[in-house]
Amino acid sequence: MQNHVKKYLKNKYSVEDRIIQIYDKAMEEISDKFCEIEDIKELNTIKILDAFQKEKVSESHFQATTGYGYGDIGRDGIDRIYSNIFHTESALVRPHFVNGTHAIYCAISGNLRPGDTLLAASGKPYDTLHNAIGIGKKSGIGSLKDYGIFYKEIPLRGDFSVDLERVLDILKEDKTIKMVHLQRSRGYSYRESLSIKMMEEVISFIKNIRRDVIVFVDNCYGEFVDTLEPTDLGADLIAGSLIKNPGGGISNSGGYIAGKDEFVEQASFRLTVPGIGGECGSNFGVMRNMYQGLFLSPLITMEALKSAILCSKMGELLGYETIPKSSTLRTDIVQAIKLGSPEKVIEFCRWIQYSSPVDSFLTCEPWDMPGYDDKVIMASGSFIQGSSIEASCDAPIREPYVAYYQGGLNFCQAKIGIILAYSKIGGLK
Repeated sequence: MQNHVKKYLKNKYSVEDRIIQIYDKAMEEISDKFCEIEDIKELNTIKILDAFQKEKVSESHFQATTGYGYGDIGRDGIDRIYSNIFHTESALVRPHFVNGTHAIYCAISGNLRPGDTLLAASGKPYDTLHNAIGIGKKSGIGSLKDYGIFYKEIPLRGDFSVDLERVLDILKEDKTIKMVHLQRSRGYSYRESLSIKMMEEVISFIKNIRRDVIVFVDNCYGEFVDTLEPTDLGADLIAGSLIKNPGGGISNSGGYIAGKDEFVEQASFRLTVPGIGGECGSNFGVMRNMYQGLFLSPLITMEALKSAILCSKMGELLGYETIPKSSTLRTDIVQAIKLGSPEKVIEFCRWIQYSSPVDSFLTCEPWDMPGYDDKVIMASGSFIQGSSIEASCDAPIREPYVAYYQGGLNFCQAKIGIILAYSKIGGLK
C-alpha cells in the first residue's frame, strides 16, 4: 500500500499501524493467488466475447420494446448468448425476475407437479427459499407444499461433502423424487460451498442411479468464478440473479434460467403464462445494461474474488475462523467470517456500509427482511439496490454470528472497507 493511502487511513479513520501491517502481510501472502485467477478471467472473457460475436450483437439489440415485446431481438439474442456460454439447449434471461429466488422458484415449480418430490441434496437451501418450498415460518398459499409437492432434505456430511450413500438410498426407495436441488454457494450456512469437482461427482452419481431425475443447481454467486459451470458437468437446469456475478454490476435487475429446452420452457410458463412463456415480455429499455454487464462480468467477478480472498486472509491473521480459507480453491464470491458475537457482526457490516460510494452516511440496523425468518443486517451501499456483486456484507443475527462478505466492483474501494471493518472490530489475538 502506498504511503499516501496509509496516511489517509490513519488521519481520516484512525486506522492503527498494526492493521496496516496486517494488510501488507496479507497482500504479500495472497499475491500468487491473485495471479492464478487472472487466467480464469481471461478464459471466461474469451468465452463471452465468442458468444457475442456468434450472435452478431449490434446497436439494434439494445433498443427498447413495449407492450407484448414481439420480435424483441435483444431479448431473444441474450437468451441465445447465455445458452452459448453455459453450453445449454436454451436459456431464459429476463428483467422480470425480481431476484434470484424468483428465478429459482420458477425453475423448480415449473418442472414439478402435485405428488412429485424435491430432494435437497446439499442441505437446507438458502433462507429465502424456505417459504417458497413450504418449510419456513411464513409458508402459505403458493408454496410447493401448498400445491401438493413434497420435500426431502439430506444434510451435508461433517466435511461439507454431499452424503452420496444417503442420496443413493433415497433415490432408490422414493420414486416420487423428480428433481434434486444442489446449492452451489453456502448461503447463510457456515460451510464450504460446493466445488466444481464435487458437483461433477454428485451429478454423475445421481445420473447413474436415475437418469429421469432433473438435477437443478442454484448457481447464484458462482458464475465465472471457474472456467466450468454446472451445466458443463451434466446439470439439467441452473438459475441465478443478474444483480450478482453475470450482471457485472450494471444490470438493473433480473435473473436467468438455463438448461434443457423442455425444462427451461416449463420454467418460462411459470414466469409468464402457459402457451406464451418466453415469447412475450417487453425489455423496458434495459438490454444495453444486460449485455454490457454480462460482457464485463468476468472482470468484475475477479475483482469481487480478490476482495473475498483479502477479507479471508486478514481475518485469519487477526485470529478469526473463515470459510473458505484464503488459500482454498474458490467456487463462489462469498466469504464467511465467524465473528462470534452480534455486536461484532453489526459493527463489521456498518463499516462496510460507511466505506461505500452510495449511502455511506447511513447506519445499518438488523431488520425483518422479507423472506427471512431471522432479523438480517445488510450493508449494501450500492448503485443497484441489493446488488451483491458490489462490495457488501450481510448476516442473519443468529449463532454462530457469521458475517457474509461478497462483491467488489473495484478492488481498491473494497479493500478500504475491509481494512476499516477489521480495524473497528479488532482481532481475537
